[in-house]
Amino acid sequence: MDYKLLEKQLKSLFENETDMIANMANMSAFVFQEMKDINWAGFYIARENQLVLGPFQGKVACVRIPWGKGVCGSAAEKQETILVENVHEFPGHIACDSASNSELVIPVIINNKTFAIFDIDSPSLGRFTEEDKKGVETLVKVFENRTKLN
Repeated sequence: MDYKLLEKQLKSLFENETDMIANMANMSAFVFQEMKDINWAGFYIARENQLVLGPFQGKVACVRIPWGKGVCGSAAEKQETILVENVHEFPGHIACDSASNSELVIPVIINNKTFAIFDIDSPSLGRFTEEDKKGVETLVKVFENRTKLN
């Protein structure tokens, strides 16, 4: 994927818009539209000791994920990106969609705290690469820098 082009397009999409919900919704739709072989893309927002479903694209999802549980909760707690080639081998994986086999989760960090996570799922094993990890981390940084997070 051409992540430089995607970064430029996302910046353009966010131009003159800082609303959190609008930018979460458009980023989810943008990634879902541009990335091939994925079945879910979206946000979970940190609320007290859990993650609560935010804007997304894909099938119906788990509404709440406990802090530190599953791939999303672990990424939020550790404040680091987690790339999982086979979610069925991830300890404590939460299966919101049984068709998902690999996952990439990037935390949104504001003032040294996890504000949200951006989650992408694929039906294919090993779908995500280190290039995807770095590229999507860059897209999340664009989101962080262009969005009023409250």
